[in-house]
Amino acid sequence: MTHIASSHFWTFGLMLAQGEEGGIPPWVWWSVGGLIGFFALVIFIAVLVYGKLWFEAFMCSADVSMRSLIAMGFRKVRPTIIVPAKIMAAQAKLDISRKTGISTDCLEAHYLAGGDVLRVINAIIAAHRAGIDLDFDRAAAIDLAGRDVLDAVKTSVYPKVIDCPDPQRSGKNVLSAISKDGVELRIRARVTVRTNLEQLIGGATEETIIARVGESIISSIGSSNKHQDVLANPDRISKAVLERGLDAQTAFEIVSIDIADVDVGENIGARLQADQAEADTRVARANAEKRRAEAIALEQEMKADVAAKRAELVKAESKVPNAMAEAFRAGNLHS
Repeated sequence: MTHIASSHFWTFGLMLAQGEEGGIPPWVWWSVGGLIGFFALVIFIAVLVYGKLWFEAFMCSADVSMRSLIAMGFRKVRPTIIVPAKIMAAQAKLDISRKTGISTDCLEAHYLAGGDVLRVINAIIAAHRAGIDLDFDRAAAIDLAGRDVLDAVKTSVYPKVIDCPDPQRSGKNVLSAISKDGVELRIRARVTVRTNLEQLIGGATEETIIARVGESIISSIGSSNKHQDVLANPDRISKAVLERGLDAQTAFEIVSIDIADVDVGENIGARLQADQAEADTRVARANAEKRRAEAIALEQEMKADVAAKRAELVKAESKVPNAMAEAFRAGNLHS
């Protein structure tokens, strides 16, 4: 490009000499020369700043023009992110056409929207290698929604295991469920899930999966007649839970539910019966105490009545001598 600029200066000198002979004012040619020099300087600076990136993109057939690199500087887009992403897409044989593929404008738009361009390209390449249908628009939407698109693709290829319950989220290590015979079972399950890219945007997260699986396990154990049935066939519980379609409207697909550990806890039924019997005993004692208090009160009332009657008797007896005296005086009583 410097060679082209020097050739322009030689051409300008010749035109200046011819212009002086033809009568064209020299200041016109000097103005044109100044403009040519300015553009040559701009091109020279652009080559110094973006020449290495442009050459790398050119050698990798990444379809990144110098004009796009200069425009990125004015749009405050980092070319050191866009160009490597475009090179990665080109080397992975992805569609990078300007009309239908991963164009430079698409990468710039995602960068300006606050997305992680390199992570999106890595996710698309990983999905392409694994045979998963994931285009740039969907990957960009997943990234802008706040989800880790690369982790989602990796989970689609390699399912991950979720503990139920999760000690880090709930602080509990086991689920507590009670069968119909009143025996407590403490269970720890492991749920193997695979990311469902179709429902990743708007789908429920791992917390929903853990809550649904835990609720279904507790319900299945609660419907068992005896705790021995659960201990003998724990896979029956996992199969019953898996058949309920707990991954509906979630961002994951449940691959399997495995009962990792089952421990027998307290006999809640017997303890409740003992507590009930003790409560009944207390009620019976209270009723007996009430009846005893009523009997004592009635006894005291009867004693009071006896005392009252006895007082009346004494009062009546005290009137007998007076009556006899009156009878002697009246002559009604003779010896």
